[in-house]
Amino acid sequence: MAIPNISTKYIFGVKSAVVNNIAFHDEQTLLYPAGSYIILYNVDQKQQRFILGSEKGHGITAQAVSANRRLLAVAEKGEKPIITIFDLNTLRKRKTLNCFEVQSQECVSVAFSHDSKLLITQCGHPDWTLVLWQWEKARVLGTIKTSKPESTTPVHHVSFNPADNSHIAVVGDFIFKQYRFVDGHLKQVQQAKSSELQNFTAMHWGQEERILLGTNTGKVMLFDEGELKTDYQIIKPDKQLKKDDSKHLQTLMESEQSISQPDVSKVTSIVTYSKGTRIACSCGQGTVHLFERGTDIKTFFKKTKEIKVPEQTSGGEATEDEETILCLALSPSEETLVASTDHNQIYSITLSSADLGKEKEAVWFEMASQLFHSNIISGLDVCIRKPWFATCSTDKAIHIWNFETCSLELYKQFPEEVYSVAFHPSGLYILAGFTDKLRLMNLLIDDVRIFKEFTIRGCRECRFSNGGHLFAAVHGNVIQVYSTVTYENVANLKGHNGKVKAVIWAPDDLRIISCGWDGAVYSWDVSTGKRLGECVLKSCSYNSITVAPDGITTFAVGSDQSIKEIALKNAAESQITHDVDARGTTLTAVALSHSGRMLFAGSAQGTIRCMKSTTQGNLAVPGEWQELQAHSSQISRMAVTYDDQYLVTVSDDSCIILWKISEKEGRGLKRDKDIIYSEEILITKSDLEEKNALMSELKTRVDELKMENEYQLRLKDMNYNEKYKEMTDKFVQEMEALKARNKKLELEKDREEARHGEEVVETKQAHAAELEKLEATNNQKLMIEYEKYEELQVRMQKMQEEYEAQLHEAEASKERACEELTEYYETKLHEKSQQLEQVHEESRQQNKEYEETKRQIEEDADSEILDIKNKYERKLREEKEANLRLKGETGIMRKKFTSLQKEIDDHKAEIVKLQTDQGKLQSVIKSLEKDIVGLKREIQERDETIQDKEKRIYDLKKKNQELEKFKFVLDYKIKELKKQIEPRENEVKEMKEQIQEMEGELERFHMLNTQLELSVSELRQKLRATDRELCLKQQRVQDLNSMIKRFRTDLHNCVGYVQEPKKLKESIKMLYQKHAQHDKPEALSSRVEVDMHVEHMRQREHLERSIASLRKKLTKDSQIHKQDNVKIMQENVSLIKEINDLRQDLKIARTHEHDLECLLTISQKASGKQITPNQEPVISSSNLIEKEKIIDMQKNRNKTASFTDSRRGGWLPSILQREIVTTSVRTVR
Repeated sequence: MAIPNISTKYIFGVKSAVVNNIAFHDEQTLLYPAGSYIILYNVDQKQQRFILGSEKGHGITAQAVSANRRLLAVAEKGEKPIITIFDLNTLRKRKTLNCFEVQSQECVSVAFSHDSKLLITQCGHPDWTLVLWQWEKARVLGTIKTSKPESTTPVHHVSFNPADNSHIAVVGDFIFKQYRFVDGHLKQVQQAKSSELQNFTAMHWGQEERILLGTNTGKVMLFDEGELKTDYQIIKPDKQLKKDDSKHLQTLMESEQSISQPDVSKVTSIVTYSKGTRIACSCGQGTVHLFERGTDIKTFFKKTKEIKVPEQTSGGEATEDEETILCLALSPSEETLVASTDHNQIYSITLSSADLGKEKEAVWFEMASQLFHSNIISGLDVCIRKPWFATCSTDKAIHIWNFETCSLELYKQFPEEVYSVAFHPSGLYILAGFTDKLRLMNLLIDDVRIFKEFTIRGCRECRFSNGGHLFAAVHGNVIQVYSTVTYENVANLKGHNGKVKAVIWAPDDLRIISCGWDGAVYSWDVSTGKRLGECVLKSCSYNSITVAPDGITTFAVGSDQSIKEIALKNAAESQITHDVDARGTTLTAVALSHSGRMLFAGSAQGTIRCMKSTTQGNLAVPGEWQELQAHSSQISRMAVTYDDQYLVTVSDDSCIILWKISEKEGRGLKRDKDIIYSEEILITKSDLEEKNALMSELKTRVDELKMENEYQLRLKDMNYNEKYKEMTDKFVQEMEALKARNKKLELEKDREEARHGEEVVETKQAHAAELEKLEATNNQKLMIEYEKYEELQVRMQKMQEEYEAQLHEAEASKERACEELTEYYETKLHEKSQQLEQVHEESRQQNKEYEETKRQIEEDADSEILDIKNKYERKLREEKEANLRLKGETGIMRKKFTSLQKEIDDHKAEIVKLQTDQGKLQSVIKSLEKDIVGLKREIQERDETIQDKEKRIYDLKKKNQELEKFKFVLDYKIKELKKQIEPRENEVKEMKEQIQEMEGELERFHMLNTQLELSVSELRQKLRATDRELCLKQQRVQDLNSMIKRFRTDLHNCVGYVQEPKKLKESIKMLYQKHAQHDKPEALSSRVEVDMHVEHMRQREHLERSIASLRKKLTKDSQIHKQDNVKIMQENVSLIKEINDLRQDLKIARTHEHDLECLLTISQKASGKQITPNQEPVISSSNLIEKEKIIDMQKNRNKTASFTDSRRGGWLPSILQREIVTTSVRTVR
């Protein structure tokens, strides 16, 4: 076998650090980077195609798709920035651009012009050079520095003006510049004012050469010709700042310019529709804000919807840190919006579904592909019995993947980081190492559940044995071996001086091979815990290890940039057999196929090396390999599936790559035997019961729906039958009218036929006379013409001979001309047919474009009409509510003003009286002033309470009005329903009577059937008995016939001895002994059969009597049940009457309540006039407070009663509430 070949089958992951890392190739294909690849992902078919980056590149930094979606520009990091142009239809490289003139090592942004002929690249630190390319010729048209050298203010985005290829815009931290390519140079033409500059994080060109810019403070700004026209604050500042703190707010705004806000509120991406009617901005934690463009500049931004990223939950635990959207992309038809986040996820949403939702409700994204890891992947293991492999990451999640279907089977999020993971060979259990413990978990049908924990902190490496009965876990520099059956610690393997980096089991599970940072490779005996072999090289820190099928040959890679083949036979004979130099590359992972013929190694640069080995596991040709670029960071782990068909690699770039292993010629590997994967799953009893219960509920629901549908179908059939009758009657009437009209027309036709017959006879006679005259004249003319004819015939013969000669010549020339013309017109027809096909294709495309634009215009118009309608209806409701509220407040203020005016007049009179007695009663005046102050406080408190009470009364009145309206509507509906129900009830009664009659007939038929069945069974039994007797008789007849035959033969033999008396006597004796001395048991058998028949008849009579008694009991129980039903119906009727009486009482109570409220207000006014100032604080304060407490207590009781009774249904709680209110008002009076 040659050096094995591997090809990329599937990649799980996204590289979020790439600028513009998501784009559309067509309506179904997404473009996004992962590892060293650009992936073309078909959303419908779930398939991937791959574009590999350049060999000299060290990772993708930016990408851009042309406006016609045919070209892709990929910028990669290197010694100098590398830009590669790919054709997206053929996936081939078109051009490679090298930026030799810049000092930077990477490009931070790339963009195509609108006609795809020019390319702009923005290089990074330290020189920040902008380079304009004519990419087809790999020629630099111009360069310019967009930021100061060695500046800390980076540039984020560059782009072309869609309408002008020579116009370029650049944005960054406090940078917004516009350039034009004029006379072979890039020149700055416009720059924003210093006061308008902010930390710009996003940019997009709109229509009419307008630019939309997003800032890190959550603001979107609109610039036109370099001037700020308007802006919109998406995430508003804290609303709790007071107006008096304006100075403090100014200082905060000044500090915002110097100190940037956190990334929570920054605008990361902006996209617009092709017509510019809609704008989508990603701002905040996982939120996209949709805007409608206004008619003028002031209302340019009109927010309509929010689309949010869903929280990734599994097992009831959500992720702690929220996602931030980095890039947005619109599909070519502008129906799908796709977003990529900083958690390496891709989400999508169809904008039509977003438009259908309510305005205030948030719309949620959906997963575009699968749920990927968002951080460094720390663990990997492959299952033996199932086509699954497990990965864990520092993002606190475990993923279970299927390498045959390339899909995610299970996902679980944990509150702690997961350091390592191991798959049980059966595929039913998983082992994971956390910061505090090592946990053994069940893989259920839709969850991962912990069922055993081990006190091993920070386990970085764990591995199940090949049989699954043991597992090894690393605890620092000690390897602990446990039993998966008893969970006991079987052995502790101590010997490493540093951390153990890798552990692997031998194929026979009798030995464990381990390596660590101390440069030691040990082989352990699991049963005794002793070292069988060792190889120590202190100058090397090992990273990974693998073992051959013989269990002795081991391959290890480490920090010394080589692959070591070690033979661990025993303590004395352990040695390094091969040491292959990796040529300056540090290898971080190694994996060997289960057949031992293929070796794979992963490097710190993300490359994979494929090597050939023998069946014993030895390197076939040391130093020869095939190297492939895979990941953009170091490969941390790799594993080969049990059938040696796939290789799985994981890296620090949070990507997983699944490779297909084949031979050098591309043929698939031959399997020694077909592996059948198991399909067993685990499920708990409670989950199974829940699912069964859910299934039963759904089945009952389906049955109910079937019944409802059948009932509705019956109603529809009835309606259609009625309509059919009406239509038939109508058509019969019309047919009769048409028949009458047809008769009239037939009569008219007969009259016309008679008239026309007379006219025809007259015309025939006239024509006959004219015909005779014409015949006479024509005979003379014929004679003359006949003579002329003979002369012309002679001339014609001569002419015919001449013309035949000319005809032969003309036919020859005609044939030649026809051949020329056919060739000419055939070529012309072919050209026209091609043109016609082109025109047809253009017309189809134009029709599709017209239908698409028409549909979009109709959808936009409908959405705008709905938005305007909802907006003005909402405004009208708000204005009505405000008007009612203001009317109530004005009435309250008027009452308050009159009461205060009266109190002021009283106090003035008191002051006049007190001024006369000022000298004598100064002490009394001081005490009264104190009383006045206390009274004012009480008045204010009472006014406040009165306002609250009046507001409550107003709210209750509104509720009463609404309830009365609702009651009126319900009464009307009840009347209509009763009218509809009455004929149906009559029909139901008739049908019930028919059903009862049919049930009676059915019972009679049933009785008859039972009697007939009994008689049939009796007759069958008699028939069986007669058959038995007949069989016995026939058997007896046969026996007798055979006896007669034997007797005849014996008699014939005796007759032969007639001449010999002695022999005749002996033969007759023998004949007698043989045929005359037999018993007859027929009597016994007949007696037994008679007894059995008698017993059967007796048991049958007993059973018939018991059945008759049970039927009598059943009839009695049914009569008792009917009587109980009648009683219940009577009680229901009496309850309905009581409810109607209570409704009438409710009306009376409402009127009485209104009268009492009026009396209460009048009594309060009257009491305020009669009470003197000296007596008021003593009387009113105590009595009113007690009365208000009584009212509040009554209302609380009323609320609790209404709540409990409302659950039962009915109008009783409202009546009780009114009665309680009336009693409380009486007590107040």
